[in-house]
Formats: sequence, structure tokens, C-alpha cells
Amino acid sequence: MNVIVVGSGIAGLTAALHAHESGHAVTLVTKGALGDGSTGFAQGGVAGVYGVGDSAQQHAQDTLDAGAGLSDPAAVSMLVADGSARIAELIARGVAFDRSPDGRLLLGREAAHSHARIVHAGGDATGAAISRALTAAVRETGITVVDGAFLVDLVVVGGVACGIRMLVDGTHSELRAAGIILATGGAGHLYAHTTNPVGTTGDGITAAVRAGAAVADLEFVQFHPTILDAPPAFLISEAVRGEGATLIDADGHRFMFDVHPDGELAPRDVVSRAIARQAAAQGSPVRLDATMLGAATLASRFPTIDRVTRERGFDWAHDPIPVTPAAHYLMGGIVTDLDGRTSIPGLFAVGEVARTGVHGANRLASNSLLEGAVFGARAAAALSMPASAPLPAPTSREDDPLPGRATTSPFSRPALQQLMWDHVGLLRTDDGLTHALDVIRSWRANGPAPRDVADHEDANLLLLAEETVSAALRRTESVGAHFREPALIGV
Repeated sequence: MNVIVVGSGIAGLTAALHAHESGHAVTLVTKGALGDGSTGFAQGGVAGVYGVGDSAQQHAQDTLDAGAGLSDPAAVSMLVADGSARIAELIARGVAFDRSPDGRLLLGREAAHSHARIVHAGGDATGAAISRALTAAVRETGITVVDGAFLVDLVVVGGVACGIRMLVDGTHSELRAAGIILATGGAGHLYAHTTNPVGTTGDGITAAVRAGAAVADLEFVQFHPTILDAPPAFLISEAVRGEGATLIDADGHRFMFDVHPDGELAPRDVVSRAIARQAAAQGSPVRLDATMLGAATLASRFPTIDRVTRERGFDWAHDPIPVTPAAHYLMGGIVTDLDGRTSIPGLFAVGEVARTGVHGANRLASNSLLEGAVFGARAAAALSMPASAPLPAPTSREDDPLPGRATTSPFSRPALQQLMWDHVGLLRTDDGLTHALDVIRSWRANGPAPRDVADHEDANLLLLAEETVSAALRRTESVGAHFREPALIGV
């Protein structure tokens, strides 16, 4: 069949390769250049290689524990069951994961993992190595690639997805196919501070929302704890803490053990909130101390971080560096079954755009690249297969947002991002969420029709912001990455 894959990170590239190798005619559509997106920026690695005393079952348990009880056990089991095969496939496609002198894969450990089970490449350049290998493989196959193509909307006829509308060089066009796989990534640019590259504006999720696809868990936004506190945003991999680096306050005190028994290797939501609170209390950034690792180890194990921190004027081998949290990963998205099928026949979703159920309320470190590879392959295999279980029902939505209380503040993308950071970020309150929803609905109600890519991105961010805030208001309890501050009684 004819298949369209939208997105060229690990999930989209894997899906495109597997679909092509299964005999489908594949067109890969990507917003930027082939291989652009978040995958190439991933510093950590891929979880799923088990050493002595470790197992897939233990990896599954760690994933479930990190997900705060909201992960789907069947999806988690599928992830760890397929993980070894997908890592072996990456190696076969040319990803040179780091090895010891005797040839064994080097395994790292990150927060909330009970064992070292994460493979990495180039020290801290795993995503770049994967992206290079998979884009080279796609080019070798002769898969049709349309780059510079912005996804405007899905084409749905008779309740079945059968194509996409896109904007290329200012011109609108349409592609038709029997199978559509969305792999468009997340929406980090909802927030004023993010690790995500430019262009992660929720285009796939919002196209699916407009088409009526079921979405879920949009309130679960993961904030990475350690971003270098010196713009522009640059991620300091969790693997640095896995190797022994510590978080210290203004007095040099290692404060994370005051918050959680796992210290710096507590779940990401716990570490991020602790850093934000400590920084606010002391009026200055928290610092990451990696000096005990030594200059040689830092340069060899984390060459990219070592280079960039030095370019920014920091000598992290001798002095702790300032860090702060930033929006990093969306655990929610388009609801899928275990093969990537959505509630709209003919439409699949894989990678960060999808809500597979793996991550629950909080993603376990280094499960994202694994999820993209596992479910990208599964979706491609399922293109010609009927669903084995009922799919979620499509969602009916009004075309226009509900009116919010009028606001005199003009819309701009930075204004939206700051609103989301202030009220829908690490620490949330009922009043803050309600205020944010009012402002967002007012902006949506008064916004002009999109004309160019930037306009479409703004419209997508506004729609996704409304969906995210609404989901956060519905979930009144605190769980995982969604943390509600208690109301102040009598104040």
C-alpha cells in the first residue's frame, strides 16, 4: 500500500524503513531537513541491554515505578520484550555504541533505573549517531522524501484517514495514502524554557485533535532537571548524575537526599521540583558538581557537554555549574494501541506524538529512543493487519474554543510560553490553571486565520495549550509530573 510517514526522528525513520522493507510504497514527509527533530539532540542513550543481575522484568518494573502507577503494563511489557531486537537492529544499521576494550557494550545508569542498562554512542551523542545511521539507511533505500513540508491537517473521508494537507514553500498541497503514520514529536515550545529544538510545536497532535482522534495525558509534561543556566538552553545529561555528579545548594550542601532516598537519581519530576524550590529559596541557581569525575573522564565520557560548557565559559572539571529545569518531553499525546493504531482507522502515531501508555505520569530516562524504535517498527508491521482489540472512540470537539474571560494582553508566542511556564509548569495551582485557560481561550477566540507556517504553529500551540490546561484542571490530584499545590485555606 501507499504509506505516508510524517516526521524523521527515530520513530519516523524506523517506521519508514520497516514499511519499505515490508513492500509498501513509502513517502516520508518532514518539517525540516531529513533527520531534524529531537532525536539528534538526545545525549543519554537507549535502555534495554541487561547485565548481570538485571532483566527485562526489572526494566519493566522500573518503568512502572517511574510512571507513578499510570503506565499500561501491557505496553511496558511490549517495550522491554522488543527492546533487545531494536537495539541489535540499530547496531546492524551502523550505530556504533560505545564499547569497552574487550568489545562489550558499555552500560550507563540514569535516574530511577535499578541497574546500568543504557547503551550510548559518542559518550553523550547517542541521538546524533542514531539519526545519522537511520537517515543514511533511508537515503539508501530510495524512499521518497519531502522535506521542508509543514503538516497543516489530516485528510479524513468517511471516518478514515487517507492523506495529509501540507504547506511547502508557501504552497498548499495534498498527499493521499492508505496508511498515515504520525511521528512528529512533542511540543516543548509551549514553554518559555525547553530543551526541544525549534519546530517542536505540537503539529501532529493538534492535527489529530482537529480530526477527532482521542488524546490523553497531555497534563504530563516532563521537565528535565539539569539544563545549563546560561542561555541558549543546553541539556546536561542525566547520565552525568548517573556517573556520580551531585546537586548542591548555595552552601555546597548536597540537598537531594533531604528530598528523596535516591538522591540525585530520584525520578525526574522529583529532582526538577526540588531544584526549582531550592533555587527559589536561595535566590540563585542550584549547581551541578561533577568535579569529582575529573577532567579526563568528563572529556572522554561527555565530549559534547565538555565542549559546550567550556565554550560558555565554564570549567566544569574544576567548578560546579549552574543548572535549572526546562520542558523536555510530553508523556501524553494521541492514544494508540500496542501497534500504534489511533482511534481513526488508517492513522497511526509513534514516538513522542503518541500516548502508548508506556510512560504513565513520568517517563523513565532513556526509554524515549527505545519507544520510538519499538513502536515505529510495530506500526509498520501493523499497516496491513486488522486491529486485535477495540480502539478508543473518536472524540467530538467543537470547532471553536469556549469563550474565556476577555483579556487585554495581546497574543504573542513568547507571552503564551511564559504563561504556560508560570502556571502550567513544574508547580500548578487551581487559580493559576484557571487563569491560564481564560487567557488562552480569549487568544484563540480572537486569533486571525493562519496564513504561513509561523501562524499555523502559533495556532497549534494555542490549541494544544488549551487541551493541556484543560487536562491539568480535570486531574485534581498530584501524580508524577503533574503537581498541584494545595489551595491556601482562608487566605
